[in-house]
Amino acid sequence: MSSMVRIRLWSTDSNNLNYVVSQIVDIAKKAGVKIRGPVPLPVKRLVVPVPRLPHGEGTKVWDKWELRIHKRIIDVEANEHVIRQIMRVRVPENVYIEIEIRRKQ
Repeated sequence: MSSMVRIRLWSTDSNNLNYVVSQIVDIAKKAGVKIRGPVPLPVKRLVVPVPRLPHGEGTKVWDKWELRIHKRIIDVEANEHVIRQIMRVRVPENVYIEIEIRRKQ
């Protein structure tokens, strides 16, 4: 039985996210292991309406602040050498990574 490693990445900055994803894909391709992805997941939008200042007398005017969360999933065949290289990738502050080892049956 071989194992697969599922890597979930998410960030508010799509450029930083794509940079980290491209590094992981390059590592896997150079090592010659099987890879699936990156699979882009739907962007999560968080919209917060905020009253514009000053909001004394008169009609209320609202600003809408939006935060977008971009997500990607990559499946890589588990190989000790590849996983060690992936763990050494420099990741910017606003990119979050979750690594899960899954058994392939």
